[in-house]
Amino acid sequence: MKTIGLIGGMSWESTQTYYRLINEGVRDHLGGLHSAKSVLYSVDFAEMEALQHRGDWDATADILSSAARSVVSAGANFLVLCTNTMHKVAPAIGDAVDVPLLHIADATANTLHQDEVTCVGLLGTAFTMEQAFYRERLEERGIRVLVPDEAQRALVHRVIYEELCLGTVNPESKAAYLDVVQSLSDAGAQGVILGCTEIGLLIQGADTDVPLYDTTAIHADQAVRFALDDEP
Repeated sequence: MKTIGLIGGMSWESTQTYYRLINEGVRDHLGGLHSAKSVLYSVDFAEMEALQHRGDWDATADILSSAARSVVSAGANFLVLCTNTMHKVAPAIGDAVDVPLLHIADATANTLHQDEVTCVGLLGTAFTMEQAFYRERLEERGIRVLVPDEAQRALVHRVIYEELCLGTVNPESKAAYLDVVQSLSDAGAQGVILGCTEIGLLIQGADTDVPLYDTTAIHADQAVRFALDDEP
């Protein structure tokens, strides 16, 4: 079993979901008392959030590259960055170490291809929805990406930072998110990516007839499979 290097804390609310899903996945594959071999570096999200909103991505890359080197030094065989937004600086993190980094958008694209999805809606932070780093990664795989309108994007972003990252699940926000999901479906999306690792705390597949792609669950599953691919 390979040792998984987890870079988390963005926010810790979703990082604990990663930890649970990865350990459950290893147990389900191997049975008994098996659990994942992992190393976790959890950053201070307040520091990261301030840098994000100042647009100082170089500073975030330095922090996360240092975290990556730390978990590799502690024995990690590959990296899982437990956040969608910070994959904006994934190239810099990957260059900082000599082990693979499992990109969350690649894992999601693989799942979409398996389901023969060619047009998908994307929810996430404003950075993820509006900047090219995530959307173009999917488009390079032949997947058309739709994002909500400006007012909806502002709503989705606000709920992530002011509610979900603090562990708050608001029924009114859930209803508003489901309205956004439906509008993306009406615009032609065959499914909707929950492209922020906290969104799965608010809405799940049972809440809507529109297929939802929870990137936290998808990414965690890929990590388990990669960790165990040399197992009998």
